[in-house]
Amino acid sequence: KGAIDVLWSSAGGGESSRLGEITEEQFDAAFSINARGTLFTVQKALPLFNDGGSIFMTGSNASLRGYPDWSVYAGSKAVLAAYARVWVAELRDRRIRVNVLTPGSVTSPMMESVLDPEMKAQFESVIPRREMGRPEEIASVALFLASDDSSYVNGMELVADGGTTVI
Repeated sequence: KGAIDVLWSSAGGGESSRLGEITEEQFDAAFSINARGTLFTVQKALPLFNDGGSIFMTGSNASLRGYPDWSVYAGSKAVLAAYARVWVAELRDRRIRVNVLTPGSVTSPMMESVLDPEMKAQFESVIPRREMGRPEEIASVALFLASDDSSYVNGMELVADGGTTVI
């Protein structure tokens, strides 16, 4: 039987919709993937988890910034910060750290396939450095959270969005 030291739960999904047009199906889908999926992934991994390990989840800066049309997605990601705070207390005797890694807009094949040049320019216009993040920049933050270098980081939401949420 194997053991787990690090778990990165990186579920994500949801679609945009104005408040007056949100359907129960959209709500259920986003919360099923982002909130429910994350909770049960962590729960099922716990029996295999070594004491002193690290759990972190992928949040979204949409839960911090208030993007129009994204309330359901943002809400389903905001849940993760609450999970982290509660699970830190629940797992304290096992010394398992729990955090949220919250990226901003990052270039990826998926993003490139859905963003036309105008949309990409709009995304980049709100980032202080005027360009989307790179996958390796997020990977560096993930490596930090997985490592003992973050041994005193617990119950936190670490935002890696190029400063988007602070301006």
